[in-house]
Amino acid sequence: MEGKDERRTDNNKEDVPKYRGVKAMPFIIGNETFEKLGTMGTVSNLIVYLTTVFNMKSITATTVINVFTGTVNAVPLIGAFVSDTYLGRYKTLAFASICSFMGMIVLTLTAGISKLHPPRCTKNEIGRCVGVGATGGQLALLFCGLGFLVLGAGGIRPCNLAFGADQFNPNTESGKRGINSFFNWYYCTYTFGMMISTTFIVYVQSNVNWTLGLAIPAGLMFMSCALFFFGTKLYVIVKPEGSAILSVVQVLVAAAKKQKLRQPSYPALSLFNYMPANSINSKLPYTNQFRWLDKAAIVTDEDQFNSDGSAANPWKLCSIQQVEEAKCVLRVIPIWATGIIYYVPVVQQNTYAVLQSLQADRRIGNNGFEIPAASIIVFAMLTLTIFIPIYDRIIVPSLRKITGKEGGITILQRMGIGLIFSILTMIVSGLIEERRRRLAITGSTGISPKGGVISSMSALWLIPQLALAGLTEALNSVGQTEFYYKQFPENMRSIAGSFFYLGLAGSFYLSSILVSIVHHVTAGSDGRNWLAEDLNKARLDLFYYMIAVLGALNFGCFLVFAKFYRYKGKNASEVVDGCGEEV
Repeated sequence: MEGKDERRTDNNKEDVPKYRGVKAMPFIIGNETFEKLGTMGTVSNLIVYLTTVFNMKSITATTVINVFTGTVNAVPLIGAFVSDTYLGRYKTLAFASICSFMGMIVLTLTAGISKLHPPRCTKNEIGRCVGVGATGGQLALLFCGLGFLVLGAGGIRPCNLAFGADQFNPNTESGKRGINSFFNWYYCTYTFGMMISTTFIVYVQSNVNWTLGLAIPAGLMFMSCALFFFGTKLYVIVKPEGSAILSVVQVLVAAAKKQKLRQPSYPALSLFNYMPANSINSKLPYTNQFRWLDKAAIVTDEDQFNSDGSAANPWKLCSIQQVEEAKCVLRVIPIWATGIIYYVPVVQQNTYAVLQSLQADRRIGNNGFEIPAASIIVFAMLTLTIFIPIYDRIIVPSLRKITGKEGGITILQRMGIGLIFSILTMIVSGLIEERRRRLAITGSTGISPKGGVISSMSALWLIPQLALAGLTEALNSVGQTEFYYKQFPENMRSIAGSFFYLGLAGSFYLSSILVSIVHHVTAGSDGRNWLAEDLNKARLDLFYYMIAVLGALNFGCFLVFAKFYRYKGKNASEVVDGCGEEV
């Protein structure tokens, strides 16, 4: 990483930024860590808050959570558009951080002031909650707080990563290495924040006091805002250049209008070659993929030009630079699509691993201490947190000496290894579930809260599958964030930051669809429902194996897409036979 200020060497001396590298990192990483400590500590336990404090029925609370989670994962794309087009990453992050803090304050008030939530419910003879529901005003304030959190997520998620990477000079070797290390440490601190949130903060909320449990995240979010603003003088602030997405759409429209034109014999020499003087985007060489887009840059007698040489109507004529930027976006989409299926095994560890834990022996030692079922997933986060520093400081330097590559291996190679680990995660999960179920049938230790018997298998047997889930995230998820950042045009990096969350949302939706389909198809007359309420009567192991098969097919698609993928900045002469890059 960079240890001193660096200046960009260009001809424009007026706007030469100082890259302070690691000097700015404590403020940016600190902002991200405290933000995750605050928001995740609230969101992860939100369903309990809605059912116990606001007296919502489970189905209503689940609907609220699903809508909230889906919106939180979708809105970063809008935030990225606003950032890249109008506000810039610094202003977007500043606004979003304040919104998150306001959301935390509102939620804390709903818990701390008795008039802002319904009175505590009482349970009848069959254990059901009988109480007064929330009033319209109480719900309005609750949803106002959630709305602030949505606005905060919409700005922080797509911009924080890109803003941190902006602090390193991409034109120097130290800057490039600094960016690589930043991606690893960013995800490490992100996971650390989630670990603390899902253990300590959730415990305070559920077992001590909701007001204190929500006030702590609000205080952490205040520290997040303070750290971010304290570092303002150190930041490199990149100004927005206009609608980057609009430029891609213009290329598609212009190419469609000119599809009847003949493809030029020497496109790199004959196409419209214009580059704005103050563009932050790097000059891209011509590539022969998606050649049908090249027609958007064919100059005809009808095309007119402005005094600076730009096209008068960008919906009819685009520069070859715009075309190549559009190609960058199109190349990323197939790789992104494989990330949706890749993350499904990780989603299963967040749900069914907890259910497995409920029907396993969670006692540790002779004092009767029992691990909370929901805390079992901490082992996945712990593995990721331990592995990333090892990977960044030991594995990458060792591989760099062998391969000569900046990151030790290519980004696609790292993502591919992560895909293999995701398949192994499901296979190991299936084997462990077979053991848990067999021991539950032959020798149980009691009755679980779900009604089925508890297996005599220790819940610690779930650690291998959770550790593998942590490793696959450390390899593929971190690789994805780095991949999107580096392969999108520079003026679309906030949008690149939102792509990971869009894929994450797709994984959750896909998992829900798979669960519904499998539950419906296997709930036949023989009663052998793979996903029965009592896991001892289910065949969760077969469900895991099915996902492993899907993962293997997805890995095959990934290899094909990676084979034909061309990294940004590589021209046709640098690619063997024009077939693609080294995976």
